[in-house]
Amino acid sequence: MVRLETSVYFFTSPIGLGHATRDIAIAEKLKQIVGNEILFITGGAAYELISREGFRALNLYRPPHFTVDAGKLRNGFVWLMRYIIYYKRSKKIAENAIKEMSGKYPLIVSDEDFASIAVGQNIILKCILIYDILESPICSNKDKIGETHFTSGPLHIFEKKMNGSLHDLINKCEKVIIPDFGSNKANLVYVGPIVREIKSDRNRLRSNFGLTRKTILVCAGGTDAGRYLIQKSLDAYEKLKKRFDIDLILVSGPNLKLNVSNQFHNLGFINNLHEYIYASDLVISLAGRSTIDESNVYGTPGIFIPIKNHFEQERNAIRLGYKYEDISNIERLIEEKLGFTRTNTASSSRGAEMAAKIISEFL
Repeated sequence: MVRLETSVYFFTSPIGLGHATRDIAIAEKLKQIVGNEILFITGGAAYELISREGFRALNLYRPPHFTVDAGKLRNGFVWLMRYIIYYKRSKKIAENAIKEMSGKYPLIVSDEDFASIAVGQNIILKCILIYDILESPICSNKDKIGETHFTSGPLHIFEKKMNGSLHDLINKCEKVIIPDFGSNKANLVYVGPIVREIKSDRNRLRSNFGLTRKTILVCAGGTDAGRYLIQKSLDAYEKLKKRFDIDLILVSGPNLKLNVSNQFHNLGFINNLHEYIYASDLVISLAGRSTIDESNVYGTPGIFIPIKNHFEQERNAIRLGYKYEDISNIERLIEEKLGFTRTNTASSSRGAEMAAKIISEFL
């Protein structure tokens, strides 16, 4: 590995693209506050997205694969075991990366990458965690942040032990930045939604993108887990376009390959998904936190269907009134949401700015 002069190591979870998008938003604000060099350590599509935005990054992590069939997470315990193996490998990668800091002691900023937090705390470095798993619908104790629920029954005893280790890491962080609204407590700091800044007005974006009709945006994130939702959305669009003057844009992401159709525009993997969310009239997505936050801040109505048995997505969806079973009513939901009137102005969100300021105070 090449030695790099830097003072902020930004470890971004490569599982999906939501971590990368909000970390880009924070890093852009951090550059405006301080002149410290930022180095991202991540992997896969997250590495590609961060690099495209002009940040220095290392492509070191290899995210685990989880099996989703018909929109349902299969074998939660197997996924948990794969994650633990991935975590142990990531600890070695993080340790090697931190050793290559040329005598400088960097600040460790981690977006749900607990491997880097564990290594950093072991050698007594300052660590800041960006995290949004505060509670789940089946966890009654809201003070226990970080609870995961991929298993049930006797197998959950093992997961509960892992959760205990996560709590210890979280409690030892200098700060835990939470992209939500709430009351600060101990080392927990709520900053509100962390989204990328829109630098153009909506009408100009629509003109640049060639959008002339009401536009539905369907996005699948950084994995192939959204295949089922995409297919259901396309089926509904085929029926609705016979009655409505509408267009559909698909952002299939880096890992999902689909047959090209003249009936919709497939943009594949793009840097500026946030601009398309703002320019569109409706966004349909899995219930990932970052896409939901961008939809809310930009004022674009959304339909968010969670992966079944994915506790985090199910929690996000419940807050908005959605559940996995709503996928059977996707045509009705689209028609209903397209009737909403939206403004052309995004709401003000200072989440990225506040997060950057917190990080800068530890440099």
